[in-house]
Amino acid sequence: MTKKYKLLFWGILFDGIGMLSFAIPFLGEFSDVVWAPLSAFLIYKMYGGILGKGMGIISFVEEIGVFGTDFLPTFTLTWVYKYLIKKEN
Repeated sequence: MTKKYKLLFWGILFDGIGMLSFAIPFLGEFSDVVWAPLSAFLIYKMYGGILGKGMGIISFVEEIGVFGTDFLPTFTLTWVYKYLIKKEN
């Protein structure tokens, strides 16, 4: 499996973890406080550079639930941007 598809696999897994907060009422909001900085760190480590930094910030804000964005699959969208829109190898 190439690095490209490993990133997709981990991204889908991490998006799933982020969406688990919907499954457990009240406890889910607390888990977002822990998951938001962790997801920002993970996305930065996965993609690095300006893309990783920018998406790390977006991931943090999204996972904290600002503006009702907690449902967005940030990791997967980052992969789509990098490999399908920008078409990096």
